[in-house]
Formats: sequence, C-alpha cells, structure tokens
Amino acid sequence: MHDEFLCHVTAYGMCDGRRIGVPLGTYRAPTLALALWWLRDRASWIAERLDPLPETTRIPASALVPVPDGVPDVPALLRAWCADVARQETVAERLAEGRLVRIAAGDDTTEYELLAESVDALRMQRTLPALVLPRA
Repeated sequence: MHDEFLCHVTAYGMCDGRRIGVPLGTYRAPTLALALWWLRDRASWIAERLDPLPETTRIPASALVPVPDGVPDVPALLRAWCADVARQETVAERLAEGRLVRIAAGDDTTEYELLAESVDALRMQRTLPALVLPRA
C-alpha cells in the first residue's frame, strides 16, 4: 500500500504559439482518502469558477456568456467525475497500485489537468539501477 501522494492541478493554454502551464495548486496528501478528497475538491473548485451558480451575487452582470454548441462543458465534466463513485474507486485502485493518475478536461481554449501519484512509487523510480553507457 502506498501511504503518501503528490497531487497537482494545472491549467494549460496557448500563448504565442506555445503550450503554457499555469499551476493552480499542489497538495502532499498523507493518505489515499485525502488525496481523493483533494482531487474532488479541486475539480469542484474549477467547475464553480468556470460555471458559478446563477444566484451568486459576486459576479458582475453580463460577465458570464454561453459557449457555442460543440464546445465541451468542462464544469459539467468535472462535476460528473466528482459524483461518479465507480470512477473514484478506479482512481483509488490505480493510486494504491502506485500508478500515476491523470484526470483532464478541456474546452476550445484551456485544458485542466489533475494529477496524483504515489510518493513511494516516485522514490522507487529513483532507486532503479542507473543506465550505464558502454565506454567508447
């Protein structure tokens, strides 16, 4: 069992023809349950900022506009992921196995990525035998 997990949230977009990542948060979770909680919390946090509830008064009038048909609904995708118990169990199993988990959703301008990985698995990768090149 892996005991500690690194979790990251990043937004990616294009700037001057290059893909740029903007870190939105990092958390070192001491347990699997807290890693899953943090990932769900961050996914909900992104969804709420992209698509706040209409009764929210802190948003200026006309600040929100509908997106064209065919553009993926990132907030809905993230909220659905948070509510899907089977998908949460799959993420938990993969993390418990020491595998990297990536959850991503994007629209026509931005991709939102949630990553989680076992600290133990990272340590094990660093301790693998080094590749030794033959002498010339």
